[in-house]
Amino acid sequence: VQLVESGGGLVQPGGSLRLSCAASGFPFSTYAMRWFRQNPGKERELVAATDSNGLTKKYADSVVGRFTISRDNAKNTVNLQMNSLKPEDTGVYYCNAVRSSTNYWGQGTQVTVSS
Repeated sequence: VQLVESGGGLVQPGGSLRLSCAASGFPFSTYAMRWFRQNPGKERELVAATDSNGLTKKYADSVVGRFTISRDNAKNTVNLQMNSLKPEDTGVYYCNAVRSSTNYWGQGTQVTVSS
């Protein structure tokens, strides 16, 4: 099983980034997919989630209207489009696949929002 995130980096406030997560080794289309973020000393925070079909999406209040989660079950990928980025969006972003009690995690990608 692999979840490989990409697309992180340094961006100025107000800028945009698009994170991608490539999945392999499990039946991707049967798993809900989520993006979390974490900063040192803080708990991992759920940022966005989508069900296995990509029809139901949920967002943390802090990112509503700015972030969009999407998935492509044909390509086994899930993306997080992040617009109007703020310094408080800084963190390591993790891709997560979940089905019942089974959880898979990626290694994370760093996003830094700073001028």
